[in-house]
This record gives sequence, structure tokens and C-alpha cells, in this order.
Amino acid sequence: MKAPAWLSGIRLRLRLLAVVPVVIITYIVTFVAIDEFFFASNRTSVKTVPVERGGGTEYGRLEPTNAMELDFGRVANKTLGFEKVIAIGLPERSDKRDALELMASLTGFDIEWVDGVKPSNIPSKAVPYGIDPAAIRDNFLGSWRGHMNAIRQVVEQEIGSALIIEDDMDWDIHLKSQLHDISHGTRHILHDSSTLPHSPYGDGWDVLWLGHCGEPFPETLQENAGLPLDDRAEMSAKYIIHDDETVPSYSQVSKLVDWSQYPPRTRIVHTSAAPICTFAYAVSQSRARKILWGLSVDGLHMAFDNSLAQLCRDAVYGLGRNQSSGLDVKCLSVNPTIMFHHKAKGPVSAGSDIQDVGGDGSVRDKGVTESIRWSTRLNLRNILTGKELESQF
Repeated sequence: MKAPAWLSGIRLRLRLLAVVPVVIITYIVTFVAIDEFFFASNRTSVKTVPVERGGGTEYGRLEPTNAMELDFGRVANKTLGFEKVIAIGLPERSDKRDALELMASLTGFDIEWVDGVKPSNIPSKAVPYGIDPAAIRDNFLGSWRGHMNAIRQVVEQEIGSALIIEDDMDWDIHLKSQLHDISHGTRHILHDSSTLPHSPYGDGWDVLWLGHCGEPFPETLQENAGLPLDDRAEMSAKYIIHDDETVPSYSQVSKLVDWSQYPPRTRIVHTSAAPICTFAYAVSQSRARKILWGLSVDGLHMAFDNSLAQLCRDAVYGLGRNQSSGLDVKCLSVNPTIMFHHKAKGPVSAGSDIQDVGGDGSVRDKGVTESIRWSTRLNLRNILTGKELESQF
């Protein structure tokens, strides 16, 4: 018996009602996915022609394929695109560990700890060749040994890459967004256009310096300034990140770069040769082995940060002269830095485990971090209470 027309109409409407939510949900999911893709890539989707400035080549932005963009997204994982993030700190400095773990948790990445070392715990027989313990001051050897232990762990555990940070680090709350842009820059300088490299930062780097006190460009160093332009071309390659809102006023960053040549809010990824301080740096497995040999087994002649920087400088020196020692280290850096040590409120003497500071009993009433605009450390209360982030500068 044929159903009446009014009943057939009801059945049709019910079928449509069953389909409509699926269509709506599919549309919403598709829209969100597209929106997320363009939000992540809108600052790196324009391909520009390299331009010459000051004898160096400055690369525009890489135009990624969809597969590449998904690969760049690995910098937002729980290890920031590296295999591990390792922090170095004295075990008794629970105050620093509390702060760093909270900051990392709120930023969205995991930390593994390597204990720092006091110089009194290093027997004279373990002091590397080239160092006179009687002639050094502060925690020179302790700092070196702590970093060596972290690098040795990379070698022992066959870790593909690791970001090594000191325990008083601070960073911008937008760290993962910064790393997204930086990964475009490192791969562009390395000429790495593969869609699935082992590292989202490309596979040709050895040391990636993310936290330092400041650094000049390698082509401006005295030993390189007189080289012909062609010989300086590769060492002076730069990737320019324009309109980076996380870059503070240039009055708040290192003056080792002449920032008057660049518009405000510019950040630069470049070959590294003379960074100061080892606040935060990543190492690859192959170069961790060579660093362990060059700065421990073979001897040591300077503080750890200067020694690591010298490896980078020697490699750039050879690059400009078409020479290779076989131990060359491909170092990349970012300027201004994206990580810097935090000076916490409280006794000034508590600020450093390497140098003796604040011996007069002075107290810092407010914490401060140079070069970092939206400091994670200084915004902890705001993040935890859901308040608006505050910029330092």
C-alpha cells in the first residue's frame, strides 16, 4: 500500500536532518584545518628574490609545499623538533628546577635533566690537557664538565639531536611560533628542500645556537672582512624574518649587530661563527662526538662557551678559504637571540652558579630577562590566572 504524501514528506525531512549535521561538522572541521594551516604558514608563504646587503646574501622566505608545512609543524612537539631537550643544573638548585619545569610545562615541552658539577668534585687527574686549575677562577671547570656530561649523554644514548639549555633560561611565550619561522630559515640556508628530513630544521646543521649573549655576523669578523665577496658569500647567507612581533626594540638587544640596517621587528637566521655564552644550543649526534673529542679528550684551552664558539669560527674561517680540517662544524644561529638567562627577584648572589656576584648582599626586587619581549618566566602568574600577557618592553 502506498504511503500518503504527507508521510513521505516527513520521511524525506528526517533523512535531510540526518545528513545536515554531518555536512555541517565536515564543513567546520575542514574550515578549522584550513585556518590552522594558513595561520601557521602565512608568514612564510611568500617567495622573494635574494638581495645583496653588506656583502652578504639575504634570502627571502621559502614557499613550502603542504608536506613541508606539515613537517615544519614538528617544532611544536614535546621536544621542540629535537629528539630531546636537556637542561643542565646543580641538583641542589631546586628553585631553578621548579621554575624551569613550570615554564616548560606551560609552553608545552618536556625536559630531561643532567646534573651540573662543582669544580671541587672534579679530581685533578680529570682536568683536561691545556688547563691550569690554579690559574682559573669561578666555576670555569664545573660549567665545562656539566656541558660535557650533557654532550656525552647525547653520544652515549645515540640521540639524533638535542637542545641543551642552562637552568636559568627564559624564553618568549610564543617560542613554538618563533621556532616555526626559524626552521624555515635553517633549511633555506642549508638548501634543504626535502619534505621529510630527519630534523624539521634540516639535516645539514651541527650546532644550532638559540640562546646567546650576542653575536656579530661572520663576514664582519676581522679575519673575514677583507675576503673577496665570492669567498664571503656562503658565510654571509641570511634568512630574514620580517615583522616578528616578538622582537623587542633594538635598544633591548645585543649591539654586536648594526640593527640600523634593518627595519624594526626583524629577526635573522644566519651562519654562526662568534656567539657569546651557551645559554641554549642544539647539537647533532655526529658533531656531539667531535665536540666531546675536541673539548675534552683532546684538551681544553678556554671556557666552554668560548671553546664551542671557536669550533664554529674555525669552520667559517676554512669555509671562506675553501679549506677543511675534517672536524668542521656547521653552526647556525638566530639574531636577536630567542633565549636568555633570567635574573630572578631575590638575592643577587643567587643569580649565578658560575660567577660570584652580589657579594654585597644586594636584593633584586623584580626579575628581568634581556632580549625577551613576552617573558614566560615573568608571565607565569598571568598564564596561570588567565590574564593578558605582559610585554617587558
